[in-house]
Amino acid sequence: MRPSARALALLAVLSTTLGAQSRKPGISDLKIPFERYTLPSNGLTVILSEDHSTPMVTVDVWYHVGSHNEETGRTGFAHLFEHVMFTGSGHVPYGVQDRLTEGVGGPANNGSTTSDRTNYYETVPSNYLEDQFWIESDKMGYLLDALDIAKLDAQRDIVKNERRQNYDNQPYGRAGEILDAAMYPAGHPYSWSVIGSMTDLSNASAEDVKNFFRLYYAPNNATITVVGDFDPKTVKAMIAKYFADIPRGKSITRPSTPLITLPGEKRLVYEDRVQLPRLYLSWPTVNSTHKDAAALGVLSGVLSGSRTRRLDKALVYDKQSAASISAFQSSSEGAGQFSIQMVPRPGHTLAELEAATDSVIDRVKRDGPTSAELQKVKAALELSSTSNLESFFGKAETLASGSVFFNDPGAYRTRLNATLAVTADDVKRVVNKYFTQGRVVLSIVPVGKPELASKPEASTKVSAIQASTTSTGEKH
Repeated sequence: MRPSARALALLAVLSTTLGAQSRKPGISDLKIPFERYTLPSNGLTVILSEDHSTPMVTVDVWYHVGSHNEETGRTGFAHLFEHVMFTGSGHVPYGVQDRLTEGVGGPANNGSTTSDRTNYYETVPSNYLEDQFWIESDKMGYLLDALDIAKLDAQRDIVKNERRQNYDNQPYGRAGEILDAAMYPAGHPYSWSVIGSMTDLSNASAEDVKNFFRLYYAPNNATITVVGDFDPKTVKAMIAKYFADIPRGKSITRPSTPLITLPGEKRLVYEDRVQLPRLYLSWPTVNSTHKDAAALGVLSGVLSGSRTRRLDKALVYDKQSAASISAFQSSSEGAGQFSIQMVPRPGHTLAELEAATDSVIDRVKRDGPTSAELQKVKAALELSSTSNLESFFGKAETLASGSVFFNDPGAYRTRLNATLAVTADDVKRVVNKYFTQGRVVLSIVPVGKPELASKPEASTKVSAIQASTTSTGEKH
């Protein structure tokens, strides 16, 4: 079978990374053409990127608000609005958006929420582009005109059911919020989950929710990215027509999120309705703009991702003590964590996996990665970056992320270059700096079997009540 054009393109990127001598290492050949400007009337940021390869277009609206903009006792609001935004607005009744997106052949119409931003996006045939500006501008300017207590309560109940399905009744579903609550001090903006708590969702008044919208869903806190088959002059006129008259919102004070360290190890055990125990190791690290983020990302690739990576090779293939293992650096706007999670094979224990993992990490601390390891990891990361830019939506997300978090829609190039410039000494330095005894060790074990935890005698039990009151993203 002949290889596809996509496969050939990706192979070309990979071979360029590994073997080309004609260009400087770390300089990406990828360039997304874009134009960014701001509406003078209200501060709305607009990013335009023409691509006439197919007669489609993506509209991607980002609001710079996520769960870390919430307050103790008022959590889950950003995610709640992800649902409310699809229930109709002042001039766009419920159901019209689906008819003008999926109903005309558009493959996507959805939203998602993270700790740092909420987005709403549509991909449609180009001749339906203006309809998307009408819909999104009406959400921005007139959503509250159509929001009553009955509609709010209905969406509140939907979110509660989502929490029950994806957190409370999902095997290992509470791991993330248990780790976050243990990692960060009480009241820290990253100490609660994106979906929020049942108690906060129940207690939120209509006025609480509306005030949250008025502050964060204003044009001066929004970025609209348009990628695809369009004429820039025409689109600029459309955006001015639909968005320029929406009033600017109040100035926003971002929460203070200094990077944290833990004075010592926190060991926790949580009994869940699961068949197999699972172990989580998590260290506080850095946010996405920190100079060490790139090296920590490369470290995650050194440790896990394929059968030749350090942890996979040692625990899954050589010793065959782990059924699965993964390691990843997660950097948010104001915080970061490096996490490793693993499941033992029958006959092996969480304590055994923890000791073996620490041994692998100690060798990386002592010797650092080899040049061959770095080459493979960087090639994989560059390939992943390339793949993310294959779709109009992927391009829109990349440009919006760069603009919102790095003040540069083209930051993907800077970030990729930083990754490709990481040295073995950089990796060795960050693993020694951040992989200290200040970490969280969480064992999730079957109900009634706390003895399966790693070092159960030194672990504090987390109750179901604690766990249930401590990117989501789904179809509305």
